[in-house]
Amino acid sequence: MDDLQEIAEHAADLLQAPATLEDRDFHLVAYAAHGDTIDPVRLDSILRRRATGAVRARFERHGIARARGPVRIPADPSLDQLGRLCLPVRWNNVTYGYLWLLDDEERITPDQAAEAMPLCDRAALLMARQARERDDLGWKLADLLSTHPEPRTRAADDLTDTGIAAPPFTIAVLRTPSPEPLNPWLLPHAVLTTFWQRDHVLLIPATTSTPTTLDRARLLLEERNAPVQIGVHSPCQTLDDVHESWLRARVAARVATPGETRDWKTLGALRLLRTAGDEALTQATQTPGTTSLQAHPDLQETARTYLDLAGNIQQTAKTLNIHRQTLYHRLRRIEALTSLTLTNGQDRLTLHLALTLAPHLNP
Repeated sequence: MDDLQEIAEHAADLLQAPATLEDRDFHLVAYAAHGDTIDPVRLDSILRRRATGAVRARFERHGIARARGPVRIPADPSLDQLGRLCLPVRWNNVTYGYLWLLDDEERITPDQAAEAMPLCDRAALLMARQARERDDLGWKLADLLSTHPEPRTRAADDLTDTGIAAPPFTIAVLRTPSPEPLNPWLLPHAVLTTFWQRDHVLLIPATTSTPTTLDRARLLLEERNAPVQIGVHSPCQTLDDVHESWLRARVAARVATPGETRDWKTLGALRLLRTAGDEALTQATQTPGTTSLQAHPDLQETARTYLDLAGNIQQTAKTLNIHRQTLYHRLRRIEALTSLTLTNGQDRLTLHLALTLAPHLNP
């Protein structure tokens, strides 16, 4: 059998019980019904495409991660959890997942369970092969991000030969404190992923929904209780352009707030962060006056709001919830601190650019 869904269906028919195939992180891979027997654990796994952390911890206490043969999980009436049989899915002494059979009445005999173990062996082989293939593709994506042109060229040629990556692409960067790579099995098959320079990087072809993929990836990372900042760049027209697209997506992720997705095309002046290092940009955009303004948060907010609203006094006062005379007073103080004249277009541009970039520059 060359299909994990087919294996789950065959196991359900063989053992006369509902079957669920999950990976080692308890994310749903395939399932097959047999009758109408179900419990909240199975229902939740199917609907959410994964089991909860509490379910995982409860089942792992029975030693399933190290088991080499069937493990029976007793019912838990307090949780409406039916009894089930766990068949470990292992290849070369590595656990790749679990085949679960709902068997509250323990009708499945040891001999019957043993008869189903070859199905688990086949599933493990397929999952191991998929893992190796996806890892290889992940390394190719990492090569596309290299600063050296030769590895990038080789990787582009190799990926073109596989036919798995057809342009145009969206390049996404997910920034999070969690260094553990995303499990590529849990993303659409056509999406390539790697972990590079502290970024989770996704290459998403046009044939795959970008919003759906990003929502899935965000959820997987947030399950680790880590805030996620996402930046995207598109279209990336060729594999040769992936390196530059990644650098632009990194800028978008850098300026995003936790839980936010930013698109390179919407960054405006913040795209300058791609053109030079922080020190050079600080020297180019900051003046002694704009630096001194940073010591006055209320004036800094007033200046940014005033400039963002194109100097509209009435709208600025309303946004800041202050009287117009208070706003005029603050604007005079801003001019005195910065030695800039807010009626002068070049001075306004200097101040606006300094205020826009300053929060994103490391001193």
